[in-house]
Amino acid sequence: MTVHGCSPQSAQGVSDPPSTIERCSQLLERWRSQLTLTSREQGCLRGELTLLDRQLKRLNQRNLRIAVFGRVGVGKSSLINALVGQRLLETDVAHGSTRRQQAVTWPLKLDGLQRVALIDTPGIDEIDAAGRTRLATRVAMGVDLVLLVIDSDLTRCDRDALETLQASGKPVRLVLNRSDRWPEEQLPELLDSIRSRLPNDLPLTAVAAAPRRPMLDADGRVRSSAAPARVSNLKQQLIDQFQREGELLLALQSLRLADRFQQQRQHLRLQQHRRSAQGLIGRYAATKATAVAVNPLMALDLAGGLACDTGLVLQLCQLYGLPLTPSATRQLLQQLSGQNALLGGVQLGLGLLKQLLLLLVPVSGGASLAPAAPVALAQAALAVHASRRTGALVARQLLQVRGGQPGALLQRLEQRDPVVRHWMQRWQRRPQPDWQPLLP
Repeated sequence: MTVHGCSPQSAQGVSDPPSTIERCSQLLERWRSQLTLTSREQGCLRGELTLLDRQLKRLNQRNLRIAVFGRVGVGKSSLINALVGQRLLETDVAHGSTRRQQAVTWPLKLDGLQRVALIDTPGIDEIDAAGRTRLATRVAMGVDLVLLVIDSDLTRCDRDALETLQASGKPVRLVLNRSDRWPEEQLPELLDSIRSRLPNDLPLTAVAAAPRRPMLDADGRVRSSAAPARVSNLKQQLIDQFQREGELLLALQSLRLADRFQQQRQHLRLQQHRRSAQGLIGRYAATKATAVAVNPLMALDLAGGLACDTGLVLQLCQLYGLPLTPSATRQLLQQLSGQNALLGGVQLGLGLLKQLLLLLVPVSGGASLAPAAPVALAQAALAVHASRRTGALVARQLLQVRGGQPGALLQRLEQRDPVVRHWMQRWQRRPQPDWQPLLP
């Protein structure tokens, strides 16, 4: 699958199909222009919509963002200065000189990317665990790649940050800074120790962003002086990655944010309309139960029940404002068929029994009407149960729709492109939320 941009026309004069990035940009632009929100949704989702719009703007402008993340004093600012080749950020031997996020442009000339920004972030070990998780999540959602910087073996704080970043589905590179502090014969042992506790596919690179070398002054005392930075390996690895998949990471981040926003909107609508949906399901259940209980013909029982279920599905979609896609409709029909197979068999048996008892009325002198009444009540109770299960199943299916077009495109790219599949498999490691309290 083509990742980088295509030429306007092929050698035969026929237009080439749009590249993956162009398709993502076009689809997201169309989806965003057609996105309509209620006033409640605009208020509740304002922050998420702002984050999404910023990402879509960066995709359109081909601006890649990399966050440099880690504990206080591990040399994040020094690493950015070394990569850029200029002292643009303040560093302080007392540590903690970065108090807020700062963006620095990395002057690289790359195919398909107009700008690469390195984001310096505050240290994560001066806040509590919950605060670190929130900061890591917020930073990760606003960038396309994260450099997690350490200066020793992995600490508990480092491991917590790494777990949070990976749970957010963000591409992460681990960077061991200040590698000059270890003798050359001990450094491989340290790197092996760190790698033993990392996922197999997570890259680790050793650097020295601001090394010092010993020297003797005029009085014979040992001093230290600044030495050239040793970050060339990391720099080349990042440039190679940007050339291979920089645009793709931008597009996938944009699609994931759009998909995430759509799911949050679905979540909000299900939450907002849960009580109304319960009332709607209750009315359909009562109608279906009454019709099944008083109707003497089994064929009409089945037709009436099917009509009620169909009407309930349509009314729930209208209530939530979340129409089912064709694929979601097929999945729903399959699940309804499966869950109603047993209930339908019981209902059919009760219907046959009720019809038989009614046919025996002339022969029994009306005595068969007495057992027919409990059968009708059992049919009614079964119809109520089936309607409630149907309503909950429809709500769950609406919630699980992959965000309309952004989610559908993500699925297609995952099936066709091995690079996309690699990143998507990482992202799917995060635990799924519990949607049960939102169901009617």
